[in-house]
Amino acid sequence: MVSDSTKITSKPSSLRWKIIRQALLPRPSSDSENQSEIGLNQISRKTRIGFNLIPCCRMNNDDLLEENSDSVSNSFRDACYCYILPVSNAPKLFIHKRVEDCVDLKDFETCNRYGIDNTGLVCQWPSEDVLAYYCLSHVDMFRSKRVIELGSGYGLAGLVIGMVSDALEVVISDGNPQVVDYIQRNIDANSVAFCGTKVTSMMLHWEVSSVSSTYDIVIASDCTFFKEFHKGLVQTIRCLLKEEGPSEAIIFSPKRGDSLDKFLVEVKDSGLNFSITEMYENEIWRRHQRFINGDNSWPNYDKDHCYPLFIRITR
Repeated sequence: MVSDSTKITSKPSSLRWKIIRQALLPRPSSDSENQSEIGLNQISRKTRIGFNLIPCCRMNNDDLLEENSDSVSNSFRDACYCYILPVSNAPKLFIHKRVEDCVDLKDFETCNRYGIDNTGLVCQWPSEDVLAYYCLSHVDMFRSKRVIELGSGYGLAGLVIGMVSDALEVVISDGNPQVVDYIQRNIDANSVAFCGTKVTSMMLHWEVSSVSSTYDIVIASDCTFFKEFHKGLVQTIRCLLKEEGPSEAIIFSPKRGDSLDKFLVEVKDSGLNFSITEMYENEIWRRHQRFINGDNSWPNYDKDHCYPLFIRITR
């Protein structure tokens, strides 16, 4: 008989294939699969709740009808989540997402066709939660500004800015057309809460951008993971930031080995300036310390891969 300790020390390559298998096939409930979950945690930093800075819950269609929401889901692959923003008098925020571990082969066909990744469909990454919380804590900086979010995924941060900041305009962008469809659906689901802020979606690839340099603030989270996209991301930021008057990019990203360092080399080589801050919000830092000290609500938490640093980029 194979011992439990042997089961959870499988080779990383074998465990990665289990992640793919888990995503493509229905999840059994057997004891053997439960043991595999322990092994998967050895290589996966994915978490269901992350820093849990903005409370949310999954809604069923009856709940959505009671809310008089247009967010009723008609697909088994989609789920709608209700976010309760931790600011007074804020409306509820509804976000449609792909059901966790529900992957279609068409996702990979889209990635190959457009030369992109599908990380925006996998889940809402913890850095996005941190970015959205930071924006909530600094709403005044967005007032009367033109803002664009890059690599937005489901668009949490951009939607938050559109709802509570009195920004002039918020563009929520991604390079994956499937992700942009979700973004537009989420914009439509929350349109009554935007008041005077113009909120739109955009498909935008990270290359020399044709979009004019008219944005006051560019925001992004966890967009430095793939090194092959660094140069394009830096070029895009440079193209989007307005040239006259103050403008800045706000990025939250973990170090992830040398990935962030290599991105910052590209930033410096482009002639842009940057600063890095490790402790930027007391509440986020407190939760980070809790995970470092062994809080098992985030299994396998690792500072290098999980805790986002605050990068500010200026001309």
